[in-house]
Amino acid sequence: MKIRPLADRVVLKAVELEETTKSGIILAASAQEKPQVAEVVAVGPGGLVDDKEVKMYVKVGDRVITSKYSGTEVKVDDVEYTIVRQADILAVVE
Repeated sequence: MKIRPLADRVVLKAVELEETTKSGIILAASAQEKPQVAEVVAVGPGGLVDDKEVKMYVKVGDRVITSKYSGTEVKVDDVEYTIVRQADILAVVE
């Protein structure tokens, strides 16, 4: 199954970050906070949203930083994605 976002929505997949403490202990994913860095998987077409023209600035493959608790989490084919509005993306990681 494939997700195709509408309007100014962006589909993100969390980037798996291995976290190591200063003493060298590797933290399990369950012991970490929700990652804020994600990879863009799909981008909506933009267009007219709430009577305003929206241009999409992110593209598939970009790594982005999002607001901590933004978006809607969905699970497709055992993979977790987050769907956010482009306005919830704070920055592109270069």
